[in-house]
This record gives sequence, structure tokens and C-alpha cells, in this order.
Amino acid sequence: MANIKSSMKRALIIEKTTAKNRSAKSLMKTNIKKFDAAVEENDREAAESAYKTAVKTVDRAATKNLIHKNKAARRKSALTRKLNTVEGK
Repeated sequence: MANIKSSMKRALIIEKTTAKNRSAKSLMKTNIKKFDAAVEENDREAAESAYKTAVKTVDRAATKNLIHKNKAARRKSALTRKLNTVEGK
């Protein structure tokens, strides 16, 4: 731990920010996994609703610089390709 007061404050702020970022990335990964599960079940409606939330969280992560914009585009493209393979019930 630092001895200087301002750097101690900064360390606390970094801890809070890290926790918030970790939580947001975890939510994004969870939503992607929910989409993948819906695709595995071959359920078109569930996959479409999960797709919308997954894309939304990926976009949010990209705008907050949690992931690079090109990585977000690549993830969304992969999600779209998976969604197009679902035939549905």
C-alpha cells in the first residue's frame, strides 16, 4: 500500500473501478453463454431474445472500453452467424 494520501485514495478508486468492470464483463459473458445455450436447444424464439440482450451488452462493453470495438464487432458477427443456423421449433 502507498504512503501518500492521494495515491491511497487512487488505489481505492481503482479497486472500485476494477470491480465494476469485472462485473460488466462477467455479465456480457453470461449473456453470450445464455445465447449459446438457446442455440444448442435449437429454440428460435429464445435464441432471438438472448441474441438481443447479448448484442446489447457487447455494445455497452465496447462503448465503455471494456473490450476493443473490433472485438465487439467480431463477437456480434459470430453471434449473428450462430443465430442464422437456428431453424427453430
